[in-house]
Amino acid sequence: MVQKYQSPVRVYKQPFELVMAAYERRFPTCPLIPMFVDSDVVSEHKSEDGSTHRIERRCKLDVDAPRLLKRIAGVDFVYFIQKNTLNRRERTLHIESHNETFSNRVMIHELCCYSVHPDNEDWTCFEQSASLDIKSFFGFESTVEKIAMKQYASSIKKGKEIIEYYLRELEEEGVTHIPRWAPSPASPAKPSITARPELPVTPAISIPVANAKDTHSNKDSTSLPGSLTEPLTGTPDDKLDADYIKRYLGDLTPLQESCLIRLRQWLQETHKGKIPKDEHILRFLRARDFNIDKAREILCQSLTWRKQHQVDYLLETWNSPQVLHDYYTGGWHHHDKDGRPLYILRLGQMDTKGLVRALGEESLLRHVLSINEEGLRRCEENTKVFGRPISCWTCLVDLEGLNMRHLWRPGVKALLRIIEVVEANYPETLGRLLILRAPRVFPVLWTLVSPFIDENTRKKFLIYAGNDYQGPGGLVDYIDKEIIPDFLGGECMCEVPEGGLVPKSLYRTAEELENEDIRLWTETIYQSASVFKGAPHELLIEIIDASSVITWDFDVCKGDIVFNIFHSKRAPQPPKKDTLGAHGITSPGGNNVQLIDKSWLLGQDYSMVESPLTCKEGESVQGSHVTRWPGFYILQWKFHSMPACATTNLPRVDDVLATLQVSSHKCKVMYYTEVLGSEDFRNACGSVQSLGSMTSLESSHSGFSQLSAATTSSSQSQSSSMISR
Repeated sequence: MVQKYQSPVRVYKQPFELVMAAYERRFPTCPLIPMFVDSDVVSEHKSEDGSTHRIERRCKLDVDAPRLLKRIAGVDFVYFIQKNTLNRRERTLHIESHNETFSNRVMIHELCCYSVHPDNEDWTCFEQSASLDIKSFFGFESTVEKIAMKQYASSIKKGKEIIEYYLRELEEEGVTHIPRWAPSPASPAKPSITARPELPVTPAISIPVANAKDTHSNKDSTSLPGSLTEPLTGTPDDKLDADYIKRYLGDLTPLQESCLIRLRQWLQETHKGKIPKDEHILRFLRARDFNIDKAREILCQSLTWRKQHQVDYLLETWNSPQVLHDYYTGGWHHHDKDGRPLYILRLGQMDTKGLVRALGEESLLRHVLSINEEGLRRCEENTKVFGRPISCWTCLVDLEGLNMRHLWRPGVKALLRIIEVVEANYPETLGRLLILRAPRVFPVLWTLVSPFIDENTRKKFLIYAGNDYQGPGGLVDYIDKEIIPDFLGGECMCEVPEGGLVPKSLYRTAEELENEDIRLWTETIYQSASVFKGAPHELLIEIIDASSVITWDFDVCKGDIVFNIFHSKRAPQPPKKDTLGAHGITSPGGNNVQLIDKSWLLGQDYSMVESPLTCKEGESVQGSHVTRWPGFYILQWKFHSMPACATTNLPRVDDVLATLQVSSHKCKVMYYTEVLGSEDFRNACGSVQSLGSMTSLESSHSGFSQLSAATTSSSQSQSSSMISR
């Protein structure tokens, strides 16, 4: 398997020419890089005007590998070929390096670039990417891969410090400015800065380094936009800046940075540049230990879930019932010592049975989701207020009063469901959970709940029995004394409701709750459907007036599908629902309807009005079709088999939304369709005139969420119809 690395944009707040002067001091050898033994110039060429300098070197490295491995390989040193192209006119340095030793067994390829910052010509940007492909290595492939990745990560982390070390050395020597190259004949530069511009980069193995402090300041961080879904100011091509990562996302290792950038890039490519916020992507990566495939899988699940249930609009649209205001014993309360938002839940005082009987599971679930959405918002605010990344919150749970009443089976069931939804869609948002005054019944509840909580989350739990929280290692270690709530012996008044028993007069009947539950969670304009091999899902739309416009918006939740549009003058037979039992599958969340009779002939009984559109798993597609004739139009989603050897930067996830163990010959789509009159369509399109019926069109009723809208739009235009103005 090929290992890939992509760096963020690292910025030196010095001019390009000065950075180049610091960089050339690394050759022919560098005492700060003990493994870099020597380098020889293989070839060198300079243009007549001196603007371009190309140099090729053969670099000798003493790789830090086990002696036994070196003996088996039969080598003491590893050689790399490095090709550098310095363009003084454009102020760029491009570097390409690859291994010469064992090139038939191991392929290491690195690309680096120094260039001028797009918004400040006195700053210099640096980027690098690399790939490692181990084909065979005497049976030690896994060991070699670990050694290479470890040393390369070290080289990335220390490479910037080495340049800054030589920049300080230049400053100590009095060299603080180097003139830019000019095409006209000019007087020679000062001797102290006319050293030959040899500008290679350490190859993709290792850079051990001396201790050099990071001199990067964050004075420019205020220029970063608040909305992380927009391109970053001063970052070319919407790339991530290393300073931005440190300021808003925290200290990441080079390989963690690479995972974030690669997953972000995959989302950009798949969803046409609209992506979730970086801290949101990072949470899912952390939840899966920076395994890109696994993180992408659960992220795609969550984005689809958010879109289906319009979770991004929850804070604006959810009005919690009065019974929650009166009897739900939870609320936000200042922040902890780390700046994390603090949420207090007096679970022991809460009548869980009464709330479930009065509200139902769905209302409770929505209320908890609104709490999590508010927590995300508060994290963003605190990140700005405290000037450091804050991506999670602290929860304080007071269990005084907890008894067997809280172990009521429907209440525990509701709690488990809430935990399941929160774990799946808000990973790595809980920084610390303080459980206070745990009674003797608590181990029973913990036994029921703990299996549903992620192991990494359980490690964040701190449990105090009785009054232990008042002593050393208690609350004062995590919360300032001034904001400890009064009911816990502090002096701060806490506005969290005291709770109490919910009056039985507020209880709802089982039928009322069931009807409301259905209404709450079918409150979405999207429908879901299952697509099987040999059993497409088809949707009938009857058109009375020609020149009407059929619009669609669908997500490919699982598998790859082919989307078709057909027209027929006669109505098909009543919809025939596929009995999923024929496939050995039960589908609680989707349906499968087939309209086109097998006796129908394409071109005779019905015709294809659009070229087939192949849609990949995870894509969201919006489009429209201007109808030429009245009659019956059939939208069809058909199973599509991917080639066995598909080449992508990131391997495909075979089952993005797998919640059931089902056949691989199953796809799942979530769709919404709408028919517009030609006049309404012109209003929607404004003054845009375009060719192609499969063009991007977002209905004003589409219900896109910010996160899922940020993942969308991969419409492709394969047109045959004119869209009138």
